[in-house]
Amino acid sequence: MIWELEKEQDKSKIKTLQDQLNVSKLVSTLLLNRGIDTFEKAKNFFRPSLSDLHDPFLMQDMQKAVDRIQEAIKGNEKILVFGDYDVDGTTSVALVSSFLNKHIRDTVLTYIPDRYSEGYGISMKSIEFAESNNIKLIIALDCGIQALDQVEYAREKKIDFIICDHHTPSNEIPKAIAVLNPLREDCNYPYKALCGCGIGFKLIQGLNTIIGNTIDDIKEYLDIVALAIAADIVALTGENRTLCYYGLEQINKSPRSGLKAIIDTLEKETITINELSFYLGPRINAAGRMDSGSLAVELLTEEDLEKAIGLAEKLNQLNIERRMLDKETTQQAIDQIKKNKDEETSATVVYNPDWHKGVIGIAASKLMETYYRPTIVFTFSNDLLVGSARSVNGYNVHTAIEKCKEFVVEFGGHKYAAGIKINKTQLKNFKTKFQEVVSSTIDKSMTSKKVDLEGEIELEEITPKFYRILKQFAPFGPGNKTPIFSAKNLRDTGYAKVVGKDNTHLKFNLTQQNSSKIYNAIGFGLAGKYPNILNKKIFTAAFTVDENYWKGRESIQLKVIDIKN
Repeated sequence: MIWELEKEQDKSKIKTLQDQLNVSKLVSTLLLNRGIDTFEKAKNFFRPSLSDLHDPFLMQDMQKAVDRIQEAIKGNEKILVFGDYDVDGTTSVALVSSFLNKHIRDTVLTYIPDRYSEGYGISMKSIEFAESNNIKLIIALDCGIQALDQVEYAREKKIDFIICDHHTPSNEIPKAIAVLNPLREDCNYPYKALCGCGIGFKLIQGLNTIIGNTIDDIKEYLDIVALAIAADIVALTGENRTLCYYGLEQINKSPRSGLKAIIDTLEKETITINELSFYLGPRINAAGRMDSGSLAVELLTEEDLEKAIGLAEKLNQLNIERRMLDKETTQQAIDQIKKNKDEETSATVVYNPDWHKGVIGIAASKLMETYYRPTIVFTFSNDLLVGSARSVNGYNVHTAIEKCKEFVVEFGGHKYAAGIKINKTQLKNFKTKFQEVVSSTIDKSMTSKKVDLEGEIELEEITPKFYRILKQFAPFGPGNKTPIFSAKNLRDTGYAKVVGKDNTHLKFNLTQQNSSKIYNAIGFGLAGKYPNILNKKIFTAAFTVDENYWKGRESIQLKVIDIKN
């Protein structure tokens, strides 16, 4: 693991900001590392305002989308709200359908495609469903940017489409009434990193503005927008940070029944983005992975708490099944890599027709972390090999797949995650080509795990006051990562032990030479570092500063990422 220190900030800038804000040198440095170099920027960072959100009508086609929906409302038309089966898609559908139901109840229908029979994106079956139900407008969320044929098929049936997608567009976009996507070349919307639910929120913000309401009238929807932002791992900068900040506030003050039903089982005083990412997100995702994404929409729109509790329990059981399956799939994939002697290749490509389609994305993520290289996991579905791709930091797997398109039936996604379909007969050719492309285009430095350090710290500096300020940097995520610090001359107090069901974690107490401070520390997956700290050996550690809750008490805990002697 490579440790890299953030580039050193200008000392005069550190001092100026330090004096303006009356904070420590370290806090001033953390702000400068995030491009925050003035009092005003710091104020906006620590206290974001919903009034700073961009005008939704800056987005290409927003006016067309709002006009068409208003026309549908006035004409009492039925509207079909369609979305992908993952968290971003199901939250988007819950968001837009809930908002529309306030204005045209009983004429809004929702549709989540079946992962297995219909696959990702807008399906022909959904358009036929719309036709048979006399629906003339479909709002597609978190998908549709590649749906040229489907939109054309709908046009032939006199069905209009509004597409709200954040995936990378091709040269040609669908001929829909409106295509809302900040990544369009002709879209001048200032913020490009919205998730699908974020674009859905901009749509209801536009409608809300036309109706004559204020942003406060749609704050209640931000709880599920925050969930989507966390689960889809989009940048926690700009608008996303503001939306997530107020979404977390909503979740902690007055969550919708569906989220409350899950939150009440966590025994957490405060819900942070970590709980959204690691507890709520996987349970919502389990619906589309193991059963039907419609269950997630049902939970997120259910107003009766008792009914929501029943649905949440069902999703929890599905998540337990999902965890067992993805663990089994990942191990089988590792066995396959070893059997094929593929441990040292430039990229991972594995296939098993029996793997569950709902967990190949998770398996791809785990394999990518294990071997730290671009990874694609394939299974068999509907006469094709269906794959899920994941990539390492800095490498664009979407572009790499595009360079193999002679062997590809269909693909789409982002820089770091993509979906792909190929013919079974092309697996060998695709694997060879993909590995060649990766080998010739990836920088070798990208294939080593890195720890990006924000600075060196003394344990004496880690005080309750420092931690209170550090918490205000949240919510954390890409673009605003949890600060990682290093500290030298550390030793264990003598009570270190290997813990965890599989004995993979390291629990110990940290102290530092010339310091009386002692901190609880946990190193997840660091059991192999046990010899490095035995017998009070001196070591250096990279860690984040966190809280630990135990029997109703909270204390500062250091989450150790790596140890070096």
